Amino acid sequence: MDNLEDLRADVARFVAERDWAQFHTPKNIAMALTVEAAELQEHFQWLTPEASAALSSEQLGEVADEIADVQVYLLRLADLLGIDLLEACERKMAKNRAKYPVALARGRADKYTKLGE
Repeated sequence: MDNLEDLRADVARFVAERDWAQFHTPKNIAMALTVEAAELQEHFQWLTPEASAALSSEQLGEVADEIADVQVYLLRLADLLGIDLLEACERKMAKNRAKYPVALARGRADKYTKLGE
C-alpha cells in the first residue's frame, strides 16, 4: 500500500467481506481504538526511558503490530465519520503551530497556557 486512501479502502473491504460494518459504529470503533492504545502502552509500562528506546526486535515487532491496530481503528473511525484524516491532521498542525510558536515553545514541555510566563 502506498497511501492512506489505499489502506482505508483495504480496511473497508476487509470489514465488508466479514459483514462487520453492522458492529462498526463510531462509538464501538472509538472504544476499540482506546483498547488498542492501551495495549500499545502496556509494552512500555515499567520500562525506563532508556529501555523504552532500545526495544529488542521481538518487542519492536509487537509494538509495530499495536501501532498498526491503532492506525487501522483510527482510519476506520475517520472513514465512518467522513473525515479526511490527512486534511484533519494538516488543519490540526496549523493550530498547533499557532498555539506553540517556536520562539516560546522550543525546548520546553510546559502546557501552552504557561508559555508566555
